[in-house]
Amino acid sequence: MFVLIWTTLLFSVRGITADAGAAVKEHCDNGFCITLSEGEITAEAGLCVVIPCSFTTASDFRPKHMVWYKCEPYQRKCVDSDVILHTKNNNKVQSGFKGRVSLLEPDVSLRNCSIIINDLTESDSGLYQFRVQESGTKNGFTFSLKATVSVKGLTQKPTVMIPPLTEGQQTTLTCTAPGLCSGSDPKITWTWRGAGEKDSHITGNITAVTQRHSSTLTFNPSAEQHGTDVTCKVSFTNSITTEETVTLNVTYVKKPVITGMTSVKEGDALNLTCSVESFPPAVITWTKPDSNKNVIVLQNNTRTAALVIVNVTAEYSGRYICTAKHQITTLTTPAEVNVKFFPKFLSSPPCEVQSEVLTCVCISEGFPLPTITWPMLETHPEYSVIINKSSHTVISFTVSVKHRNCTVECVSSN
Repeated sequence: MFVLIWTTLLFSVRGITADAGAAVKEHCDNGFCITLSEGEITAEAGLCVVIPCSFTTASDFRPKHMVWYKCEPYQRKCVDSDVILHTKNNNKVQSGFKGRVSLLEPDVSLRNCSIIINDLTESDSGLYQFRVQESGTKNGFTFSLKATVSVKGLTQKPTVMIPPLTEGQQTTLTCTAPGLCSGSDPKITWTWRGAGEKDSHITGNITAVTQRHSSTLTFNPSAEQHGTDVTCKVSFTNSITTEETVTLNVTYVKKPVITGMTSVKEGDALNLTCSVESFPPAVITWTKPDSNKNVIVLQNNTRTAALVIVNVTAEYSGRYICTAKHQITTLTTPAEVNVKFFPKFLSSPPCEVQSEVLTCVCISEGFPLPTITWPMLETHPEYSVIINKSSHTVISFTVSVKHRNCTVECVSSN
């Protein structure tokens, strides 16, 4: 499980939003005119809706207070029990609408009767009617034209912004809730699911700073998080939720790993595989430094490169290097290859006798490094052997004293 450092920013509404695409219609009656959306105003549960509205009154009418009603389609006219906003007497407002409805412009003299309704539920669908009341009297005028609002279930999803992710470099994910308003602060929760693990929840604090509801999640990506899912869940009032899940793509590369037998017999096949775990896939090559050329490579979508040499001989022994080039990073892993071959004698000078001293030289090459023995001289107490060794070659000198006539045999084995 990785450590997540979160910072949450939650935004509150400061501006105005209106339903897009709805035509407006003006209706006049006895000098009183109102302009409302002609068509259905659509909205989604959990968010908000704006009912655009403007009005004019007869010249002798002095507007002072504004009243909004919500009533059912079968009602010809809304009644007092249907009040959802009253600028003079808040006690008349239905309990379910208190705190959810507000004017976009409280100054009645500007003739702007637009309202915003927050924390919508599907039950808020219906007809909305406006009434203006005169100053100093109980007189008022209720406009017959109504606005139609249709609230459907929430289908909008949060927007999750993911910058490029690189292992070890701190990054921040941003989740923005749908809609420009909701009234009450929504709860934004981040959920991370690793491979084969249960969900891990991180819930942010709420701070009002500007118009959008948003949350940020800051962490250091790792290779283990590549391909895992992060979910942003937004919970509004009335148990209305929406979520968006994204898959993380983390740029990373791990050190090449070489598998296969590095010790083979002469005449057999050398078969080594270099595997590199990375995203995106790295370019893999095999080289043999002492040969000054690249070795033929087979590379496929499994992020591996195979080195195959059939019928190897001794000269194929040595260091091979697997190199992974990944964007601006290059990683290497070496492999020491040893080709086993039978001992073989190299040309040696003939035995010599000088001052009654017999000197013989035997040179043999092989891998593993062979040994040289002189079994026919083992019965002669007066002889000595000097041995020099290199990586694959052994040189043996035998010196025998006072044996002018004898048979000498050199035996090499590994």
